[in-house]
Amino acid sequence: MQTPAQTQSVYPFEIQNKALRKLWEQWQPGQPLDSRIDSAPSSTQVDLKKFDPSAKPFSSDKGKQHDKDRVLQLATELDSLQNIFYADRSFKLLVILQGMDAAGKDGTLRGVFGQMTPLGVRTVGWKAPTEVEKAHDYLWRIHQQVPNAGEVVVFNRSQYEDVLVPVVNGFISPEQQTQRYAQINDFERMLSETGTVILKFMLHISKDEQRERLQERLDDPCKHWKFDENDLKVRAQWDDYQQAYAQLLAATHTPWAPWTIVPADSKTHRNLMIATMVREVLSNLDLKYPPGAPALEKIKVK
Repeated sequence: MQTPAQTQSVYPFEIQNKALRKLWEQWQPGQPLDSRIDSAPSSTQVDLKKFDPSAKPFSSDKGKQHDKDRVLQLATELDSLQNIFYADRSFKLLVILQGMDAAGKDGTLRGVFGQMTPLGVRTVGWKAPTEVEKAHDYLWRIHQQVPNAGEVVVFNRSQYEDVLVPVVNGFISPEQQTQRYAQINDFERMLSETGTVILKFMLHISKDEQRERLQERLDDPCKHWKFDENDLKVRAQWDDYQQAYAQLLAATHTPWAPWTIVPADSKTHRNLMIATMVREVLSNLDLKYPPGAPALEKIKVK
């Protein structure tokens, strides 16, 4: 039997459209782990090779232009839902975009969330921690940026950088890595149980597609600002990062903060898939505009 907290945490993700729910499950990293009951061994991994980065499971058979039009339609619907979300203020929404360099985090922000009214929507881009941030626990800076009531916040990278970069570079031990998974799960559960809906998207890009996008940044002077020489160092560690992702997906895919693996070689499909899932989850919240004061009915503007 589910506890009230479990029910509150899970129900936004109970997609009513059975076909869509089944499709979504196929792009999740397995059965969600309730870390209060079960613990994933540190050696558990998701086999990312089973998830094709070039796949387009949410695309229609009507072609790319139809998918682009659908993304624009969904972005408009999200804008309307966000207005009610902001007025209702019963929930907070945290969307996490995580992925390798050039996976499309910025493009998702523009294509999916770019039409939302700036009031009540905020983006946070995470970089290497400052000296002040490093003087605190690694979740300290994250907690300061989580959404307020009625607010939609999109993280471009996230707390998961702290179980990627340190793991790949050997800055923390396997024991500390496992400990951080548990801490992140507990942190996200606390957010969920206090009204934050958490959607986590891993933008799954192929190594070949990343090479093309990084080269495009070098070939186009207008995109030089997006290129960092450190990108090449991280690219050389591709296999290590893929393994780190495989481990964190298995350990932190929970009922209250599920992961979705998004095939991201196609920019249009990436946006279509994410917009579809955000729309479905927001629609599940039964949002309502608050009632106006009775006195308003008697007011006439002259």
